[in-house]
Amino acid sequence: MSTVEPLIKYFEKLIPLSQDEKALVNEKFQMRLYRKKQYALQEGDICSHLHFIVRGCLRMYKIDPKGNTHILDFAAENWWISDIGSYHSVLPSEMNIDAIEDTMVFQISYKNLITLYTQAPKFNLIFRVLIENSYVALQKRLLQNISSTAEERYNYFLETYPHLINRLPQTQIAAFVGITPEFVSRLRNRRIKP
Repeated sequence: MSTVEPLIKYFEKLIPLSQDEKALVNEKFQMRLYRKKQYALQEGDICSHLHFIVRGCLRMYKIDPKGNTHILDFAAENWWISDIGSYHSVLPSEMNIDAIEDTMVFQISYKNLITLYTQAPKFNLIFRVLIENSYVALQKRLLQNISSTAEERYNYFLETYPHLINRLPQTQIAAFVGITPEFVSRLRNRRIKP
């Protein structure tokens, strides 16, 4: 079994890969472990890798001038995370990405991604599908934030991320949904009562 087998399985759910393409994945992606609370990206640094999560959970967030944390994304097993703007433009990021748990990822640099596209054009299609899916999810989240009540946003989080509910502190769920931790607590209690 290749070291990147989970990533190859993920890609093959989208499109079958040849042995040469599998070898390229093995060559171009590197395994990396982030310990809990360790940064994968800090604001002001250039995002140099796309991350595929094998095990664990990363979050992407911004701290505003008042010190409030705004979580843009969580990425757990079989999800991707990156500040795509910084990654593609090679400009300093406004985001932070850190580990909520000990997290193992496969990561690829921009240079290696371009090489992958050139040597195996199939990956151009694969990553286009991934970006399109991310864009659709971002639109849904934006629509939720501007047109839903706090309770509806919380319920949407529960439906969309059921595997994260018991892995994340209330404060982080609240920062993602855009409500206070106290309101999350009230909503949880309301759901528990018959």
